[in-house]
Amino acid sequence: MKLGVTTPVVTLNRATAVAWEHTAGTEDLVSIAEAADRLGYDFLTCSEHVAIPVERVERRGAVYWDPLATLSFLAARTSRIRLATHVLVLGYHHPAQLVKQYSTLDRLSGGRVVLGVGAGALEEEFDLLGAEFEGRGREADRAIREIRLHWGRPEVDGFVFEPASERTDVEVWVGGRTGLSLRRAVELGNGWVPFAMDRDKMIAARERYERPAGFEVILWAHGLDPLSEPERAVERIEDAGSLGATLVNTRVVAESAAHWIEQAEGLMELTDADDPGATR
Repeated sequence: MKLGVTTPVVTLNRATAVAWEHTAGTEDLVSIAEAADRLGYDFLTCSEHVAIPVERVERRGAVYWDPLATLSFLAARTSRIRLATHVLVLGYHHPAQLVKQYSTLDRLSGGRVVLGVGAGALEEEFDLLGAEFEGRGREADRAIREIRLHWGRPEVDGFVFEPASERTDVEVWVGGRTGLSLRRAVELGNGWVPFAMDRDKMIAARERYERPAGFEVILWAHGLDPLSEPERAVERIEDAGSLGATLVNTRVVAESAAHWIEQAEGLMELTDADDPGATR
């Protein structure tokens, strides 16, 4: 089990973002990404919303950095950490467009792209973009198949896709709030990222589907304060492991970018990334 990073600053959700993130600059974000890369975290994330309806801002927040631009920028400032969209809303894009954009990033970053994808749930945003809300699950299935068919192949169905990724496959994590997302992940992807699911529902969904070898389960461990509450931080990571996590998406408590780096260092000193909970 390895640890990843819920990247601060780039998604200012009202439930998780704190004051310093609202005033952080680009160099703060770069310092965080470079530290996560240096410390051995497995991945960093950037989610997607194009625009939030005013009446939804109180719940969802208003700031969402564009994942393609953000991850491309951070790819140039890091060397090994994986770059995960967490998640792209498939209905907002043509699959071929996603292949072109993210396979280019994959080539530029040395094969570090992870495509986290989802069917989407914000109907007003679909309407804004002229995307079809009804039937979005079916279209998400189709899009994942198309992405995997085209990835790393310079020519498909009479069209040339260059530059293609140097890999002929890409890791796809499927996110969602119901057990149907796990069905989609098992059938079409490489990993599952459940969102805000009740523990019992998560366990029930996990038991319903047989997962293939190497299948990833990516769960959150947020609110970690390894410097002040080390035992509690370890407990939260272990709890994710008990629910079947193979990768843990961590978010540390911090008051500044510098404090975030100290906390991230403390978490890695506290836990063994290959066996979270084991003290060094």
